[in-house]
Amino acid sequence: MEEHGKRAVLLLADGTQLEGWSFGAQTDGVGEAVFTTDMVGYVETLTDPGYYGQIIVQTFPSLGNYGVMMEDFESSRIWARGYVVREWCDEPSNFRCEKTLDQLLKEQGIPGIYGVDTRHLTKLLRKGGTLRGIITTRTAPEEREALLRQLSQPEAEDPVAAVTAREIAEYPCGVAGGHKVALLDLGARRSTVKALQAFGCDVTVYPAGTDPQILLGSHPDGIFLSEGPGDPAGNPGLVDHVRTLAASGLPLLAVDLGHQLLALAHGAKTEKLPHGHRGGQPVKDLALGRTIPTHQNHGYVVLGESLPEGVAQVSHRNINDGSCEGIRYRDIPALSVQFLPDGEDNQVGTGYIYKEFTAMMDGRANICR
Repeated sequence: MEEHGKRAVLLLADGTQLEGWSFGAQTDGVGEAVFTTDMVGYVETLTDPGYYGQIIVQTFPSLGNYGVMMEDFESSRIWARGYVVREWCDEPSNFRCEKTLDQLLKEQGIPGIYGVDTRHLTKLLRKGGTLRGIITTRTAPEEREALLRQLSQPEAEDPVAAVTAREIAEYPCGVAGGHKVALLDLGARRSTVKALQAFGCDVTVYPAGTDPQILLGSHPDGIFLSEGPGDPAGNPGLVDHVRTLAASGLPLLAVDLGHQLLALAHGAKTEKLPHGHRGGQPVKDLALGRTIPTHQNHGYVVLGESLPEGVAQVSHRNINDGSCEGIRYRDIPALSVQFLPDGEDNQVGTGYIYKEFTAMMDGRANICR
């Protein structure tokens, strides 16, 4: 790690100014500053479409020690606007390593800042909530004032439209007799598609704006609503599409943003969390009576008490704040979770969510417990 690179500063909308050193691209990066508690997987974090438009703050103090592997990308590129770390490793040690973290950020035009007290920054965001910020190497006092004024002007953007697939694509599981799943891509990670394949699903990915009738006309066995970025209530058109898909009667699994949109389509409400859930979160499955470790990346949550009575019920709760983490529907064959299920079929993970989905498509499951 270079000890004396070019000076950089992270400016936050509340006036906070944290100085450090520049790495990655030496350009301005403007976005919502959010923290993640992930200890590993920084390549996956950076390339997760769910971080579209955000400045990622890593709570783990040292990043980049195993380098960058293109095979671990969750999408085609980095969607975040900036990266904040305590320190980064410029001499990674890993037989799979293809480049350094610094090289990746430079190639993709993403600014980073290191030497920042990320413990202090995390406490600030945890107490006061997420804030718009900017990473810049323009450190003169007169320039900082102009940059702070820029932060008061919110961006007009459509995160889902930015990250969704541009065309329909097929990903067969390679096993005869696999379930035919139509995935509505709201910002799906590559690992989500791979997980569905691992559970015996032939996956067809559809861009978010696809007419529901085109998707239904492919005669899938089930529908998957993926994860993705942004405010769910800011997507009324998608809510209408999801309502049409849900009314088809096909088995449906929704995660993360898809979970929120499905709830909105049923008349529920969502709200923004103060600092979101990013990284590991403990969740209780109310039916099983057991707490499970989950991976999450979202800033909004479904208000469980707003679900219409008799239509759906909360199935999972966050142990830390009690928020809704899952819903089972009574009127349609559907379930949804706020977290991102993993692709492992074991007793301690969240892969059982995919098993329930495949059981629904087999006609074996009664999800309205």
